[in-house]
Amino acid sequence: MGLLDIIAARRSDLGPPPAPSTVVDESVFATKALAKFLTTLTARRAPVLLDLGPVVGSNVTYFGEQLGCKIFVEDIYADLDRHVRERKVESLPGFLLKRFPQADSSVDGILCWDLIDYLDRESAQALATQLMRVLRPDGALLGFFGTAQPRDMNYTKYVIVDDVALRHRQYSAARGRQAILLNRDIIRLFSGLRVSDSFLLKNNTREILFRKPTTQP
Repeated sequence: MGLLDIIAARRSDLGPPPAPSTVVDESVFATKALAKFLTTLTARRAPVLLDLGPVVGSNVTYFGEQLGCKIFVEDIYADLDRHVRERKVESLPGFLLKRFPQADSSVDGILCWDLIDYLDRESAQALATQLMRVLRPDGALLGFFGTAQPRDMNYTKYVIVDDVALRHRQYSAARGRQAILLNRDIIRLFSGLRVSDSFLLKNNTREILFRKPTTQP
């Protein structure tokens, strides 16, 4: 099965695609963790990458060229939007616990983006539990976490410019960011992982690169 077949298959499982969202803003910001995330995967042959955001064609191309990887795109932002619009947010934790078809320890890298910021604590823990499950020992997870509460109701589609810059393409969301997590809360959330690198950026975003400890013999 080819890359586009994988994306199409996952989309068909979720039913018809949501109505197009309105792009409201677009800016370019520096990233310090993306290059380190890539470095963790370059040593692996045909790594498997899990992207939790919407499909971005240029990102798929970028990772394919840089890593020669297989990419699974699971748009959890769309799942969150659907639960909010249908007033079923209380069922989101249970949904997330069953959302990922990937086998245990089958994924080399995970792009979590800033998804955790939009989840309540129970949903965030359910998501983190599944991400830790599918991540391979010594695999990497990249997450972005806000440090200041924004006043808008937007998601951000992250478009890779290069390994040191991301285009932030904002689009309308059904839900705003939830309570800002402190570092200790983030670390507790991903208790099965260790923090490899952490960067506080000028745009009030903390980038954290997690690694899964190698299984002891």
